[in-house]
Amino acid sequence: MRPVLQRHWFLVVLGIALVVGMAFPEQSAPAAFAIPKDWIIAAVLLAMALPLEFGSMWNSLRRPGPSLLAVFISFVVVPLLAWPISVLFQPDLAAGIIIAAAVPCSMASVTVWTRMAGGNEAVSMLVTVITNLACFIVTPAWVWFLVGRETATEPFAIMAINLFLVVVLPIVAGQLLRLIPAVATRAKRFKKLLSIIAQLGVLAIVFMGAVFGGVQLRELDGQLVDVAFQILMMMVCVAALHLVVWIIGYVAARQIGMNREDQIAVAFGGSQKTLMVGLAIALSIGGLAILPMLAYHVQQLLIDTVLAGRLRLNAVSVPAAPVPD
Repeated sequence: MRPVLQRHWFLVVLGIALVVGMAFPEQSAPAAFAIPKDWIIAAVLLAMALPLEFGSMWNSLRRPGPSLLAVFISFVVVPLLAWPISVLFQPDLAAGIIIAAAVPCSMASVTVWTRMAGGNEAVSMLVTVITNLACFIVTPAWVWFLVGRETATEPFAIMAINLFLVVVLPIVAGQLLRLIPAVATRAKRFKKLLSIIAQLGVLAIVFMGAVFGGVQLRELDGQLVDVAFQILMMMVCVAALHLVVWIIGYVAARQIGMNREDQIAVAFGGSQKTLMVGLAIALSIGGLAILPMLAYHVQQLLIDTVLAGRLRLNAVSVPAAPVPD
């Protein structure tokens, strides 16, 4: 039991934060409202960016096709597929689905799963850099276009500036700090500690969002059964969305003629989404908008673990295709 808790403590505590925040919103509100949201998000992204070594990704610039395909899938295909799904749900859940689809690729986990599956890590790293640096323009544009002014409480310009300050700047700052040898060495040495700090920050933001969601549920009173059904269906839909997009990426890369390592990188890079950026925007929408982002994130961890494991088992029997110059 203890080894399981040690490996999955984050998911366990995340579940507790959701339950406590949504079940006891009035009691939890003082603590939730005291959380400095933007500062926490910026600190989490800085902690995530410091240990990341993007040196090898420059090799993929010689052949940018796989990375550009993954970026196209992440920033165009996923939002367009999420749009018809979102209209089936109430406004805050619909907005949350669009947000989950429009945010950039995850920063660390995509490389871990790509490596586990035997894919091209350099491609996944480049996808991470491109999508996260461009998210302050692309993500608000999709939210404004697909969610609409009625639900998107922040104007496009305000959302873009806020994302630039709390997402792009911390990532850039983390990589600039890595240019100092002492900082790079310590970031590598304390990588696990930085990861724990980032996870604690994520839990704080999740708790804040859960309290907002709990307040919204209390106001719905007589509609709890309908809302519970919508939440359940939303979880099924976002899991299906992630799996379908993963398959699209893998098949599209294969049809174009990319090698197996690039196919894997495109599949994971195009389908994975980062949690913190989604939470930052969902909190500005309010209501239950954080739930689709949380559902997408947790389910992508479970689904991609299975997919990466199967690809790794099959790697021995599948010869690697030659890498073109």
